[in-house]
Amino acid sequence: MRRVFIMMIAFSLFLSGCQQGDLSTPDSLSKRQNIVFTAWDIPGYFIPKRVHVIGLGDSLTEGVGDERKKGGYFGRVTSEMNEWRGVKEVDVVNLAKRGRRSDQLINQLEERDIQSAVKRADMIYLTIGGNDMMKVFKSNLFNLKTEPFYIELGKFENRLDEVFSIIRALNSDVIIVVAGLYNPTTLVTDEANEFVTIIDDWNEAIEVRTTLDSKSCFVPVIDLFDSNENMVYHTDFFHPNAKGYETMAARYVEQLKKCGLFELSDGEMDM
Repeated sequence: MRRVFIMMIAFSLFLSGCQQGDLSTPDSLSKRQNIVFTAWDIPGYFIPKRVHVIGLGDSLTEGVGDERKKGGYFGRVTSEMNEWRGVKEVDVVNLAKRGRRSDQLINQLEERDIQSAVKRADMIYLTIGGNDMMKVFKSNLFNLKTEPFYIELGKFENRLDEVFSIIRALNSDVIIVVAGLYNPTTLVTDEANEFVTIIDDWNEAIEVRTTLDSKSCFVPVIDLFDSNENMVYHTDFFHPNAKGYETMAARYVEQLKKCGLFELSDGEMDM
């Protein structure tokens, strides 16, 4: 009993001390109302947003060859975007078409409804150039020389400049993700040939133009289709199959991390 009494006295003294020294008076509390909060940065992705994404270009973005019908790399990446920080939902429109060349893409970008889609877009995924090169290949099939490919490359570079200029005139903030080309001739031969050098030079042109744009990201894919050892080609021996597109989609996500998605999106998206 005595022990309990002593504890009660000690507790009373503790409360008395708090009331006299530690607890603030109403006057002191009222003075705090004018204290300004310490500044801190709230990341843009803190409040998720609806993200508008469009696909432009050729059959690779269209997803030709995907036997699982999941939309190729484009369908897979845009599906994964739903899990990104800052993304509430993804509004997807795929405007790519099999066989499309850069000159045809420019014509498409002059259409009013396509321009409206570009203006609304937060991200654009683009594959272009393969059919420009294929046109040269088919035109010179029985007399292949390197010169026509480089003549066409000069024209392609100008058209790619125009594509970027049109998109930027419509939307200065959209993130443009551009893939390089790969070499399907590796299915025929393992030997190095002139075509390897030609594709490397075309890829360099695409990468340089993409890198010059401060809100764009280049995605190299040539090594993913260096052969068919991993069974990544469709039965047409030109387009990727579902496995190939899965590999491409993983590369896109990997490269967007390297390019800095957070910075490209001005802090509004991250993985």
